[in-house]
Amino acid sequence: MAVGAIATPRPDLEAHQKAVSATFPQVVEGLVSIIGRKLTAYIASVKDARAIDRWIANTTPQGEVEPRLRFAYHVAAMLVKFDSPAVVQAWLMGLNPELNDRVPISLLRDGDEIDRKEVLRAARAFVAGG
Repeated sequence: MAVGAIATPRPDLEAHQKAVSATFPQVVEGLVSIIGRKLTAYIASVKDARAIDRWIANTTPQGEVEPRLRFAYHVAAMLVKFDSPAVVQAWLMGLNPELNDRVPISLLRDGDEIDRKEVLRAARAFVAGG
């Protein structure tokens, strides 16, 4: 590293800060703006996308929905800084070689903490061009 050069933070640091500091309605709105209502509802494991409107209106979701959507927003917000929402959606729905050909959106919906860490690692690799 050159003298006086500033180290670049992790590519997802800003996205992480947004995901943890935003209100839940802001998280839902942000996620919908990147990946759309249907994919947001899929990650949340809700069949009726009208739940999205209720969460934006500040109702509290049940179960693990909030942390799951906050994490999905973290990943999506990082990816959209480097590519278009269409590419982010395709990345989420496609088989991913970094995840042993598993689909990231399914891991965000049904996975455990280890799966989420793998999704984040894969997203970082995608951003890095790997």
